[in-house]
Formats: sequence, structure tokens, C-alpha cells
Amino acid sequence: MIRYNPKIDEGLTNSQVNYRIINNDINYNTEIKTKTISQIVFYNVFTLFNILNLGLGLLILWVKSYKNLLFLGVVICNTLISIIQEIRSKIIVDKLSIISNSKVTVIRDSSEKLIDMNNVVLDDIIKFKRGQQVIADSIILDGTVEVNESLISGEEDLITKNIGDYLYSGSFIVSGKCIARVDKIGESSYASKITKEAKYIKKINSEIMNTLKRIIKIISIIIIPLGLILFLRQYNISGNSINDAIVNTVAAIIGMIPEGLVLLTSTVLAVSVIRLSKRKVLVQQLYCIETLARVDTICLDKTGTLTEGVMEVEDVISLNKKYDYEKILSAISRELFDDNETMKAISRRFNANVDYTCLEKESFSSEKKYSSVTFKEDKYILGAPEILDSSKKMNSLVEKYSDYRLVLLKNDKDNIALILLKDKIRTSALNTLNYLRKQGVDIKIISGDSEKSILKIAKRLNFDNINCIDMSKNKTNMNHILVENYNIFCRVSPNQKKILIQALKSNGHTVAMTGDGVNDVLALKEADCSIAMASGSDAARNVSELVLLNSDFDAIPKIVEEGRRTINNIERSASLFLTKTTYATLLAIIFLFIPMNYPFEPIQLSLVSAITIGIPAFILALEPNYGIIKGKFFLNILKRSLPGGLTIVLNVVSVMVIAKVFNINPDEVSTIAVILVAFTGFILLYKICYKFNRLRLILFILLIIAFLICIIGIPKIFEMVLLKPIFIIYIFLVFLLDIGLFNLISNICEKNILNANNK
Repeated sequence: MIRYNPKIDEGLTNSQVNYRIINNDINYNTEIKTKTISQIVFYNVFTLFNILNLGLGLLILWVKSYKNLLFLGVVICNTLISIIQEIRSKIIVDKLSIISNSKVTVIRDSSEKLIDMNNVVLDDIIKFKRGQQVIADSIILDGTVEVNESLISGEEDLITKNIGDYLYSGSFIVSGKCIARVDKIGESSYASKITKEAKYIKKINSEIMNTLKRIIKIISIIIIPLGLILFLRQYNISGNSINDAIVNTVAAIIGMIPEGLVLLTSTVLAVSVIRLSKRKVLVQQLYCIETLARVDTICLDKTGTLTEGVMEVEDVISLNKKYDYEKILSAISRELFDDNETMKAISRRFNANVDYTCLEKESFSSEKKYSSVTFKEDKYILGAPEILDSSKKMNSLVEKYSDYRLVLLKNDKDNIALILLKDKIRTSALNTLNYLRKQGVDIKIISGDSEKSILKIAKRLNFDNINCIDMSKNKTNMNHILVENYNIFCRVSPNQKKILIQALKSNGHTVAMTGDGVNDVLALKEADCSIAMASGSDAARNVSELVLLNSDFDAIPKIVEEGRRTINNIERSASLFLTKTTYATLLAIIFLFIPMNYPFEPIQLSLVSAITIGIPAFILALEPNYGIIKGKFFLNILKRSLPGGLTIVLNVVSVMVIAKVFNINPDEVSTIAVILVAFTGFILLYKICYKFNRLRLILFILLIIAFLICIIGIPKIFEMVLLKPIFIIYIFLVFLLDIGLFNLISNICEKNILNANNK
């Protein structure tokens, strides 16, 4: 391979870049943000339940009971819908990812160019600055930087890198600037070799996902052995053929499979991603929508989140007349390459040509809270006044100018000047914080700024009962107590931010963190749900699950509402699916012990499932539903599904007993059982839809009409018969009993599960 060693002020030529492109020596992204279309199709088609359904379908084909293959049509439709929704969601996420993709400054043909990170080629000359993530393994040619390599090594200590040192992809620049030559790219880079991706991945904290996995795991374990035993039992019933046994067993098994439940969840989440994309919110991890809706504590960084992050020098207070602070600050601005808003503001204000000879410089870092430049004439330090001078006089000045962000200029002997800077509060911040307060979310500010500057901001944002602590003076390790007693934390180091988030989580809180700087990265990684501003650093965006592409804080309420809509609707609709799984599983177990034919055929359960579960579940799942999340997901769906499931089991068992006593025809038994199952399903649907709006009322009425048309107008298709008057009277009496029975079981479940939820 040909290697180039371009000069740092010239870079590669266009012909050299083209040569690299032709030979595919490009820094393509080795991280796959979303599945490919072929992967989406594969993972949606080849699922455990699809394979099981296919096997059941082949058995039905073998016995030539073709009308009972209707359930396969439902399976195919479910699979197609899931594939289409996931592909649609993928396209949107990929487009948004391109919008938020990192840009880097390279030197080519003796000029600077801003290009996409994936267009960088081997041996390119790149300019790195504070806040940027290193996108390719590089060798420093000029400058000094402090680097955090925690995303690839797990070590959080800052590492100083000088000329000749190596920058590893996946690390990020904490302070300083440098010029480096790309040495390795793509899959040959350090981060790719170690982790196969440069992005931090953390364990998904999702009640919905964990609950669904648990349900599917339990069903997967019991469904095949239960099905085999039931088949043998049905086959050994007097008068049954192997065909009868297969049809009965298939009916029992397909009733146990909650295939629509998984589809429902993925569809609702995909729709949420699409809705949030319209508000310029990039969802980098699907289940974080749910997590944010469950958040009870949100931690905010001040600069860039509550404020716009654009600083301006308002005034400078001279503290010693023998020094020309304008000249000194101009010299410092020329030498320091700190890419933070404070230094940018100072550089915009003080940029005169001065003849100072620089001997050494130390860039600003969040840990030290200061920077310094040593000239031939003197050494000057810029930093937080509380850190550099703890005298009463300085404390008095800090108190006097507490409305401002303060920066002290000094040398080893004297304080020279106090620089007053001011930041603007985001227009959306107040409305967003008021919304979060009304929703019962505890708000905490965690910032590296001084106590005075944060308190002024907090008061402007209507903070009540302010309890502030200066973490630079905190000598205790009782962080789990501190996080409960205080709501404002100032002078917080990056590592302390992470520790405070850990303490909140250990106290049982679900924690969100917003930030935009490299000093927020450790805390963002630790939070249950992390939110970054697109205008912030590459590192902050890369570790966050949600990115606000417009850097607009007022998107937070919409994300919370979308999460609540998702959870509430999935809970409501999942209870319908779990009702079917409950009664089908219990009936399958019961019929292991009674010598009677299973009363349903697959086509009958397909009818009942479609009308009382599938159709309403998917329509109701997309409704607005922004109520506060209460209780545990599994217990909430259990208390809704158990009454319906148990009522149906009692109905079917009672029908079987009566059929045995009075020797009722199997076709009549089956018809009565189907009607009772459907009626109980409508009771549950009524309870879920109450209080009715126009959509729910129309849906409820149309579903009842559809069912009546099927059982009265075309009963033969669904293996049903017209009933004698005596059976219609029996069904009517059972209807009345079912209402009372359903309500009784509901009250018992509500009481017991409410106690479990409160534990």
C-alpha cells in the first residue's frame, strides 16, 4: 500500500484523495446504526412463532381442512405489516442520522475543507478541537490535547497527548487543539478491532421488552410438549380420527401464541420514531422512548441546555492598573485554542496584534477549571475565581457580580482582571421545566459553573425550594443522601456528574440526563435515558439515545407524551392478546384431564381473535393516551387480562359439563363456546374502551355487527350451526352471569395487583 506523508499546511492533493477513494481507503463507518432491509425481512420472517405456525399449517394441509388455514393469512399479514413498518422506520432513522453525522475539518490542497467523517481518507490531515470525537486512528503532528478514552478502554482518567502520540478512534478531545494525520481507518482502526463499533452501547432498560421476552420464553418452553401431550389425549378419545386430533390440537396451540403482541409493540414504537422525526428528534435506541416516559428525575446541565451556550463579554473589571489586560488577553487568545464558549467570547472581544513570545501553554479542562499560557514576559492564568482565589475580597466580587459568569485573569503574584460574561436562557426552557414539574418529575441542575451563576439562572427558571451544594467543597461520599437533599449541584466535575447519576439510580429513581459537552459524557452514559443537543459535542451525541436535531429543549414534552402514549396503549392492547393466551393455555391443560373433544377449530379462534383482539388492539394502540405511567407493565396487563381469561375458561368448562350431562351435539357445543368467548371478549373491550369517544364507539359497534354477520350470515364457513331456542336462552343467562363474574374477578385482581404494584 502506498502511504503519503503530506505537510500539515498542505494536506493531500485531489489526485491523492481520488487514488484513496478508488482503492477504498476511506473511513467508512463500521457501525451499523440500523438493520439492513434483508436483515429486517429475515428476522421478521424466521421467528419462532412463524416457524411454529408454518408447521401447524402444514399439518392442516395434510388433513385437507383447508378453511382452517385462515390463521396463516393473519400470520402473513402480521409479518408484512411488521416488515413494512420497520423498513419505514429504518429509512427515517438513517436520514436523520445523516443530518446529525459528524463533520471534520481536513486540509487538502493547502486549504481547509469541512467534510463528512465518512469521506476522510487514509493519510488525511485533520484538525481536531475540544468536544470532537476522534473518527480515525491518527498521529499528532502539531498541538497538545487532553483526551478521554473511556468509550473504548473504560478508563476515565484524562490523558495528555503531544506531538507524535497516537489518537485512538472512539476517544474524544476534552481540551486543546491539534493537527493529526490519519494512520488507520475503517475496520483496521483500534476501536473497530476492540469493539467493532466506536459508539457506546449500554444495556436497554425496558420493562416492555423484558416483559415480552419473559412471556414469550414461558410460552416457548411449554407450547410444544403441551401440544404433543394434548394431541395424544385427543387421538385416544373414542371416535376421534387422527385428523380430528390434529385439528383440535392446532386450534389449542394457535390460541396460545401471542404473535400479534410482538407485532403490536414493534409497530407502535416504529410509529413513535416516525412521529418524533417530524419534530427533529433522532431516536438512536428504540426503547428509550419508553424509558423517558417512566423518568421521575431529570438532571440538566446548565450551559447549552437551559441556556443557549453562546457567551458574550459584558464587561471587564480591572483589578490592578499596572497591567494592560486587553493586551494580555489578546496574547492569550492568540495562543490558546480552547474550543469552549468562554474562550470564544474572549477571543472575539480581545484580538489585537501583540508581540508576546509563548514558551508553554496549558489548555482548559473541566477537571482543573483553568488554563494558562507562559510567555517570555510572564505566566498568565485564566479560570474560575473561586478556584484561583479564595480571599474575602474575591468572594465579595463574586457576590457582587453573581449575575454573570466570571473568569479571573491573574499571574503568580497579582489578580489582574475579572471578566464578566453572560449567557441567554433558552426561550423554551421555562415552558419545558413547568411541564416537567406538573408531571411530577424532579428537576436537578448539575453543572460545572459557580454557585452564584447557577442560582441566578435557577431563580429565573422559577425553581422553588432551592437547595444548592458546591461539589468542589464536598468532602463526604454520602452521594445517595446528597442527591435527595439538594436540587442544584455546582462546581461538579465530569466524574462527579456520573457518580451523582449512579446515586440517584441506586436510590430507585429512573433518571434522564441532558447535556451537550464532553464534560457531560460520563453522566450521559450512566443515565437511564440520555438526551443530547445536536449543536453540542460529537461525543455527547454519540453516547446519547435521543438527539434533539434542532437543539430545541421544547421537544422534551413531546418525547414524554409519545412515550406515555406508547406504554399506555401497548398495556391496553397487550391485555387483549394476553387474555387469549391465558384462556387457551388453561383450556389446553384442562383438556389433558377430561376425555372430551377440544371445542374449537382453528378458523373459529381466528374469527374471535380478529374481531375481539387483533383489529381493536391495533386501532386503539395508535390513539392519543398521555396519562402518567403507574405501576409495573406486567402487573398492569395481568390485572386486565386475567378476568377475561378466567371468565372464558369457566364458561367453556360449564358448557362441556352441560354437554356431557345432556348429550349435546359437538357442533352446537362448539357454536355456544365460540359465542361465549366472543361475548367475554366484548366485555373486556367495553371496559378498555370506556369512556367512549367517537372512534371507540364506532369501532365497538362495527365489531359486534361483524361478528353477528359471521355467525348468522355465514356460519358454515366458521363451522358453526344455528342454535335451538333453548340454547339461546342458556347463552343469554350466561351473558348475565358473565357480567357479574367478570366484575368480581376484576375487583379481586385490582385489589391484589394494586397491592403488588405498591410494594
